Amino acid sequence: MTPTRDDIAALFELPLLDLLWQAQQAHRAHHAPNEVQLSTLLSIKTGGCPEDCGYCSQSVHAKTGLKAEKLMDADAVLAAAAEAKAAGSGRFCMGAAWREPKDRDMDALCEMVAGVKALGLETCMTLGMLTRSQADRLAEAGLDYYNHNLDTSPEHYGAIITTRTYAERLDTLEHVRASGMAVCCGGIVGMGESREDRVGFLHALATLPEHPESVPINALVPIRGTVLGDMLADTPLARIDEIEFVRTVAVARILMPRAMVRLSAGRESMSESTQALCFLAGANSIFTGDKLLTTGNAGGDADAALFAKLGLSAMVSDQPARMRVAG
Repeated sequence: MTPTRDDIAALFELPLLDLLWQAQQAHRAHHAPNEVQLSTLLSIKTGGCPEDCGYCSQSVHAKTGLKAEKLMDADAVLAAAAEAKAAGSGRFCMGAAWREPKDRDMDALCEMVAGVKALGLETCMTLGMLTRSQADRLAEAGLDYYNHNLDTSPEHYGAIITTRTYAERLDTLEHVRASGMAVCCGGIVGMGESREDRVGFLHALATLPEHPESVPINALVPIRGTVLGDMLADTPLARIDEIEFVRTVAVARILMPRAMVRLSAGRESMSESTQALCFLAGANSIFTGDKLLTTGNAGGDADAALFAKLGLSAMVSDQPARMRVAG
């Protein structure tokens, strides 16, 4: 049954313990209860993006002092992937600050994908918009997931970005799906949106033709020099209420029970108790390491200590993405 916005709003209104109980039921029906996938995210091309996303320090419209860099050499990317695997990551994500990749970049990108796959890691890329032929090439190279977030609700979207439409994001998701790759699609909360917008954001995800196999839920990290960073850094809106964030994770888990729900940006500022509640709410993937593209992250040592305290273990899987979530 396709959820309505009223259905989703009703989930948000549940007493927290009832909501978490429902989320745990959905989670345990499809996932190991105490396993969390460790992922590593590498910026393979930093800065210089022409898009005007209000949250992003890599936009040319931001005044963060971040210098644009060229696409990394494939050997350097593979060295970083090998290091990530040695540190326990099972998934390696590569991000480039582009509106879309140029066809001339595709050979290098496919070389990276094939090399990371050969290391035995699950692969993901986020490169901006894709044409169908570009999606096909990445799929042929062995890319497991393509990340392309909706960011927020359709109604709030225009307050965040004006250089790319919601429809264009949906078009890229269609190309990814048609190529046979798994979809990684989520967004960011804490960007000054209302709960109604969070309802609309999750409704948009849950009513796609197929649920994303991966749903990253990010909490905004306000960065000085970005539009949202300058607006929100010194206000209470700069950090979404932690219980509201947990509710968002739980509702995502209930709506998309087979997906990997990824606790993504903003985790470095969350208490251990909040992170534990997110895992209870159904989050089962985190980005580990000291950095997420250009922002800080909790770090591997802190994550290992938290996992030990909570009795969690790193997920180990050599199954292709589509096979793992299909059962």
